[in-house]
Amino acid sequence: MKLRNGLSSLLRPEDSVLVLIDHQAFQLTNVNSHDPQAVVNNVTALAKLAKAFNVPTILTSVLAERGGVLFKQITDVFPGQEVIDRTWVNTWEDKKVVDLVKATGRKQLIIAGLWTEVCVAMPVIQAAGEGWDVTVITDASGGVSTESHEVAIQRMIAAGANPMTWMALAGEWQRDWARTEHVEALTEVLISHLGGTGIAYLWEQQLLKTPAPSQA
Repeated sequence: MKLRNGLSSLLRPEDSVLVLIDHQAFQLTNVNSHDPQAVVNNVTALAKLAKAFNVPTILTSVLAERGGVLFKQITDVFPGQEVIDRTWVNTWEDKKVVDLVKATGRKQLIIAGLWTEVCVAMPVIQAAGEGWDVTVITDASGGVSTESHEVAIQRMIAAGANPMTWMALAGEWQRDWARTEHVEALTEVLISHLGGTGIAYLWEQQLLKTPAPSQA
């Protein structure tokens, strides 16, 4: 297998396309690899990150009438955008989804979803085999057990996929703080979804605006 290294292997927002798969109520009820609250937070951060960097994002669910619609936290980021509801368990066998991805003209395919071992692993393995540069956002995904999630990640790595977390993706897309066009939107994502770092940033802003005490 060709090693993934070198500058060209890093993800670039202008070459990326994001697919969010089956972040629905039914799947969330049996996510045991992560705190479900953390999964909702992380996928919301991921969605906002894609919007901040102008990365095309495809939203898809499976049998939403029975399994629940996508989390409101995601659809609120993309108001009015169609959510493609599938019957295929494997998203990459749904022609509508694949055609939308191909229409972007981008080859860095980023995927997160529920559950990792099923609805993430299948499209990742197929797309990697078809020549796509595939990245899995592991902390915006989740499996029915820690073992299920971790084995699925190992399986996808063996197929050539690249595992990352949403914060690692943020750093890779930003890359250079001299690129200021996305900094404000990125900062808002970090404040809302990165816990202590966001709080520390707000505290820093408070201190910068606090007058220095007068000296006797």
